[in-house]
Amino acid sequence: MIIEDYNKDQYIIKNLVKDAIAENSELFLIDLQFLADNKIFVEIDGDNGVSLDECIRVSRGVEHNLDREEEDFSLEVTTPDIAQPIKVTRQYIKNINRVLTIRLKDNTRVEGMLKSVSEGGIELEWKAREPKPIGKGKITIIKKATISFGDIAEAKVKIIF
Repeated sequence: MIIEDYNKDQYIIKNLVKDAIAENSELFLIDLQFLADNKIFVEIDGDNGVSLDECIRVSRGVEHNLDREEEDFSLEVTTPDIAQPIKVTRQYIKNINRVLTIRLKDNTRVEGMLKSVSEGGIELEWKAREPKPIGKGKITIIKKATISFGDIAEAKVKIIF
């Protein structure tokens, strides 16, 4: 197999990755890239995280069905870095009730607890201090925003220690 012949070989590899992931319904594909020097990069995630054993299983499911005698390649199966932006809808679902930092396409930033995910977007909730309607001082109110996926430039899970 020559991995530079992307059409046929990429199709085969995509199906091998898909089949390996399908063996565990909690897993889902984040990214699949065909890089220079015959490197295959697979990024997977799971509804409840991904164990090292699952990464190894997916790697073997792909690697054992490719012929190294025909073409040498490297395969990397990894999980997402917590500091990286969310890439697919299922990652939003996985992170319900966590705090997200969102940068919108107009460069405004919103930070709040992810409360729900729909087909078209997400709902965030956060507390804000605002002036009292009558009298001096401020009160804490709960604000909500529904944000369309199309308006999100970048979303990250806020790391809280």
